[in-house]
Amino acid sequence: MIILKNVALRRGTKVLLDNTSVTLTPGEKVGLVGRNGAGKSSLFAMLNGTLHEDSGEFSIPNQWRMAQVAQDMPETAQSATEFVIEGDTVLLAARAEVMEAEAGDDGMAMAHAYMALNDAGEHDAAARAQSLILGLGFKVAELELPVNSFSGGWRMRLQLARALMCPSDLLLLDEPTNHLDLDALVWLEAWLKNYGGTMVVISHDREFLDAVTNVTLHIDHGQLVRYGGNYSKFEDMRAEQMLLQQAAQAKQQEKMAHLQKFIDRFKAKASKAKQAQSRVKALERMEKIAPVLADADFQFEFKEPMSLPNPMLTIAEAAFGYPPAEGSAEGTPPTTIVQQVSRSVLAGQRIGILGANGQGKSTLVKTVAGALNPISGEIIRGKGLNIGYFSQQELDVLRPEDNPLEHMFRLARDIPAAIRPNAADCREQGLRNFLGTFNFSGDMVKQAVGSMSGGEKARLVLCMLVWQRPNLLLLDEPTNHLDLATREALSVALNEFEGSVMLVSHDRALLRAVCDEFWLVSRGGVQDFDGDLDDYQVYLLEEARRRRSE
Repeated sequence: MIILKNVALRRGTKVLLDNTSVTLTPGEKVGLVGRNGAGKSSLFAMLNGTLHEDSGEFSIPNQWRMAQVAQDMPETAQSATEFVIEGDTVLLAARAEVMEAEAGDDGMAMAHAYMALNDAGEHDAAARAQSLILGLGFKVAELELPVNSFSGGWRMRLQLARALMCPSDLLLLDEPTNHLDLDALVWLEAWLKNYGGTMVVISHDREFLDAVTNVTLHIDHGQLVRYGGNYSKFEDMRAEQMLLQQAAQAKQQEKMAHLQKFIDRFKAKASKAKQAQSRVKALERMEKIAPVLADADFQFEFKEPMSLPNPMLTIAEAAFGYPPAEGSAEGTPPTTIVQQVSRSVLAGQRIGILGANGQGKSTLVKTVAGALNPISGEIIRGKGLNIGYFSQQELDVLRPEDNPLEHMFRLARDIPAAIRPNAADCREQGLRNFLGTFNFSGDMVKQAVGSMSGGEKARLVLCMLVWQRPNLLLLDEPTNHLDLATREALSVALNEFEGSVMLVSHDRALLRAVCDEFWLVSRGGVQDFDGDLDDYQVYLLEEARRRRSE
């Protein structure tokens, strides 16, 4: 068992755990939740031994083997397969034992060493590693490519595969879904459900937590509170507690009235039979968690668009992809990802963009946003179209040496005159006031962005997006760095938004809550997906089986 008894933990002057106690039993799958900065990562550091309690008693069985995802970016020319195999520490120890026995020319030692090597699974190590790599979205042709040939996000997937490869009694996972597409996420859920040890996971993906956990550990005001059940059960129980407490009742009721307006509007959005089922389920959950949302210290809303062209845009016989790489030979053709796309985006549409990894979801959104040009065909934009684009790489676009106020000044200076807010809103006090609505107040408006957390950077990008008053939102994985409370705030804001939305996300709760219809990017084309997200998960599993059999 893992036992914390009257434990206190501090980082500098900040008290993260204050005389708190909890017990975790073997085999439990624990979701660790709490606001950003509450101490989740510090508790992980205590579990893995890199931090020690300041007072109280903490114990974990000495014989337990521990696995966790390394956070460093691997720089190695090893093949992806060999890199992941080396995550198996038992196998590595057995290999070392064989080498030592052979060097000593000791027949008995060699016999024992080879038996240990067989028991450690040397015979199927490559197959086990490759199964993990393929499950996390890599192609067969990439299994032997060097690790340093992959981008950062793909290298972090290899770090995750390496952790899963390690035989363990305790598995620690800190935001394991951040670099995954929905197909890899579905695979990871299935793998973790079959994991036999104790698992503690930090995640801001509620459906992932619901699927893989049976205990929820909540860090709040220095206390660890254990709840039996997954995240939704925890949410229900906490909502009941908050209703009983009736803390800050007037403020809560005011926020709940605002949420009720959203719920009433939400009910009216269910238009298709299949999608209506998902919307009703999401509505039921929204009504249950209203007290929790009302307690949240951050909510925002999109401004009413200045115009709503209809259609917003029309895609005519277009092909999307990438131009030849810089330095390519003259005459090298562009790389086409999707083609023969003819579709329209109408005012008020809320479209979820689905598709297995590598099929072209981001390429579609980038081209609609204007970050890429169509390879052929055209995109006809409605008069007055004002796109707000949040890309997966948006955080990289922020200038790390600049502060939030400087980012807003630059935005106010560069925004087209047709959609520029009034002069007062573009002056320093107006920009400070607006930043304050996104929890950037006081000295934070002058803090260098490079020193901020991923969640704070994502909040700044959302702030800049809202300020521009778009009528079409293109959102490519907007939740990667957002905590659960901010994800809920985004969900509410998107449902109140009067313009159109195109959303790529592996957060199924957000897709269910926001989208009325889905487009499927698959096999070089774009078509309507006639089903809900449960149907889509079945489709993903069938696609994975099909790819493996090819």
